[in-house]
Amino acid sequence: MLRLIQIEFLKLRRRKFVWLMLLAALFMPFFALLYFKYVKELGGDPLQFYRWSAFGYTLWFILPVVLGTLCTMLMYEEKQHDMLKQLWIVPISKMGYFFSKFFLVLIYSICFMLITAVASVMFSVLPGYVEFDWGSVLYLLKKCLEIGVLTSFTMLPILALSASQKGYILPVSITLVYVFLGFILMTVNMYLHPLSSMAVIVMRNGDIPGLVFTQALNIPLAFLCICVWDIVAVLLANIALGRRK
Repeated sequence: MLRLIQIEFLKLRRRKFVWLMLLAALFMPFFALLYFKYVKELGGDPLQFYRWSAFGYTLWFILPVVLGTLCTMLMYEEKQHDMLKQLWIVPISKMGYFFSKFFLVLIYSICFMLITAVASVMFSVLPGYVEFDWGSVLYLLKKCLEIGVLTSFTMLPILALSASQKGYILPVSITLVYVFLGFILMTVNMYLHPLSSMAVIVMRNGDIPGLVFTQALNIPLAFLCICVWDIVAVLLANIALGRRK
């Protein structure tokens, strides 16, 4: 398993677009910088800045779309050249192969959110919008780590879908539908979709300004939703990879 993870990281050196996608972590911190410079006064509250830079569109759209694209890329090249047949001959555990891909997605997601956190602090402190405070910075890092870890688990169904498809158009298209569906279902039932359930867990303390839930928070139910989707995804991935012989 560890050998497979090491190989996955070595493969990334040839995929420049994977590294370029990390630049998307700067989108919302930069937008927050412009927003509070030209549109609205910040008032010195770092949480207001972080809400725009890390807890808004980054959580709902940018990171899930980036991870969905990454999942597709990790599976596409090997399936395109029928490399899976060679891997099964070695032999390599199908689930070990799948989870090595997932571990890479997990690390990538955490790195993405850490870049977002660093950019949020720099774009808020350097222009003088807020004063540097270790308490708010540690809070931001904690929340970003939570988002990074949880979002990777919510994207496990997309990784399973990518494992079952030889092309990349369908997985990317389903990623977009999956992400927007998670946002829409937030107002219907927060415990039907992994992304909306993940938001419940991240915002469980109600300490992010401007965010109000219309339903009662149920953290165990949110974790259950994510677990059920992930278990089904792993089972489907196992079946899909088993057919590729």
